[in-house]
Amino acid sequence: MIESADLTMHIAQHLREICEGLPVQFVFKASFDKANRTSIHSYRGPGLDDGLAILEKVRDVVGISVTTDIHLPEQALPTSQVCDLLQIPAFLARQTDLLVAAARTGKPVNVKKGQFMAPSDMENVVSKLTESGCNDVLLCERGTFFGYGRLVNDMRSIPEMQNFGVPVIFDATHSVQEPGGRGDTTGGQREMVPPLARAAVAIGVDGVFLETHPQPDESPSDGANMVPLTEVQTLLEQLCAIRDSIT
Repeated sequence: MIESADLTMHIAQHLREICEGLPVQFVFKASFDKANRTSIHSYRGPGLDDGLAILEKVRDVVGISVTTDIHLPEQALPTSQVCDLLQIPAFLARQTDLLVAAARTGKPVNVKKGQFMAPSDMENVVSKLTESGCNDVLLCERGTFFGYGRLVNDMRSIPEMQNFGVPVIFDATHSVQEPGGRGDTTGGQREMVPPLARAAVAIGVDGVFLETHPQPDESPSDGANMVPLTEVQTLLEQLCAIRDSIT
């Protein structure tokens, strides 16, 4: 979540410096609105206009590609004028109007697989996008509901979705969420992020999505899942070494 322009710029700059020394393509993501917060009293972000202005500054000043998630069809066009990639949240992966609006912008679209969906269900998501004019589709695995308040990962979903002819990204931090696990906020197991990320890369995933923050426990959103900013470089180096060993 975008907390402030200064903090967003700091994180983006730090990550760019890390990624410049690694064989990776870096896309920076931050949300202008977290529309599915657990509690109505939770901070959601700065909103569309202010959030996109900050992302535009990150893109131009730091010199990196940026993305964010959209929740409504009318957010697609203004977001596409700033972002290099549009992201569809997992809870909205089946929303046809949202997918069509994203596709019509002409930008690549990354769709998170719904926590309630089988990998095979995502083939219809790909069809909705491609038949609406999107030629650059990515799918993102982020865990599947397992009872109440828990997610599990079936790593078979990665090659199954790759069989649709699209790249697959593994969201290692949202995969360790415990939705509503703290009553009015989401819990998580950040210690499980590195092993899951390593497993996904070993299987052959095309990319990894990671949430990070200088002080995760003070983050207003998803702090329990986040990799501390000081630990990101070590994790990325491990993931690159695993990828090198299997290619």
